[in-house]
Amino acid sequence: MKEISNSELLVLQQLWLRSPLTSNELVEALEQSHDMHEKTVKTLLNRLVKKNALSFEKQGRTYHYSPLIAEQEYTLKESVSFVDRLFAGKLTPLVAGFAEKNKLSAEDVAELQSLLDDWHKEQK
Repeated sequence: MKEISNSELLVLQQLWLRSPLTSNELVEALEQSHDMHEKTVKTLLNRLVKKNALSFEKQGRTYHYSPLIAEQEYTLKESVSFVDRLFAGKLTPLVAGFAEKNKLSAEDVAELQSLLDDWHKEQK
């Protein structure tokens, strides 16, 4: 998977919410949410198609875009890359840093505990 820029990610996020979308629908959504201009959105669409991150179907004069990358797949890849780069592949320092700065809510801790419990069950 090729690198996706922050601006390209905004386009993908719109398509993960609902797809397919036309270029005009994407322009409208991104103009409202991120003040992006039509030309910028169309450039980003072309880049994402070249990176094989989007597919399109032409219907008359209209292009309908769909993501070729699943949101969960992208998130996992980026998360692993982040942990590898900043923490030498170790997750504990990341979580410990959040815990130290009181950035973990009770809900976060409960979700982490549940994940750990599930992991322990699978290891038996």
